[in-house]
Amino acid sequence: MNMIWFLRMAKWARRPPSLRQVLLVLGVVAICLALAAFEWVFGWPEALTVNSGGSPRVRISPP
Repeated sequence: MNMIWFLRMAKWARRPPSLRQVLLVLGVVAICLALAAFEWVFGWPEALTVNSGGSPRVRISPP
């Protein structure tokens, strides 16, 4: 581990985050998990899928 991480852990041990900040992080994680579960159950919408066709690639065959 890098020394910065030890300093960061010491800072959090001395001044832990507030309850509001912890609830905010947990809320964001819960929203991300809900979106992932929704996509897993219902799939990805076809309208939001990027078309695979792009500029055609030029193939150079050996002589």
